[in-house]
Amino acid sequence: MALIILAHPNIKKSVANKTVIDELQQNNPDIEVRNIYKLYPDFKIDPKAEQKALLKHNTIVFQYPFYWYNMPAILKHWFDVVYEYQFAFGSKGDKLKGKNFLSSFTIGGAENEYKTFGEHNFRIHEFCKNLEQTAYKSKMTYIDPIYFYETSLTAGFSSSDIKVKAKNHAQRLLTLLEELA
Repeated sequence: MALIILAHPNIKKSVANKTVIDELQQNNPDIEVRNIYKLYPDFKIDPKAEQKALLKHNTIVFQYPFYWYNMPAILKHWFDVVYEYQFAFGSKGDKLKGKNFLSSFTIGGAENEYKTFGEHNFRIHEFCKNLEQTAYKSKMTYIDPIYFYETSLTAGFSSSDIKVKAKNHAQRLLTLLEELA
């Protein structure tokens, strides 16, 4: 059905991302999850193995926590290594053409912090232009990201509230994946 590229530095301690992944796997065992921190703890990503996984699926989901207004470092590195010239772009780089590109992430802070003159000054979609451009450059179909707020325990949000939101998010994601299939 879909490939999930999971980029969480410590999924075992995660509440939000772990719950999302658990829900996805429980409700659809056909979803392939590649935990790139577990696969490549040394950041030595195997581009051929990752490209092979990408080619098997029509929908690619990037699941991660929103870090410093972007993706975790390993996911950026993953793109640098896997989206090679003549694979993802270039005159013969059409291997991902027409595949769905979907980011699914968790945001530690509250929604009202992400607005003009709010704590972070910009809305979330303004931080996602690099994702949209990556999909465009690789001829993929960009799907607007899905995400949810208030996932940080250190910011005072409760584990039980985060789990409820994460389960709801996973259900939204499953519905979207079924629509895209």
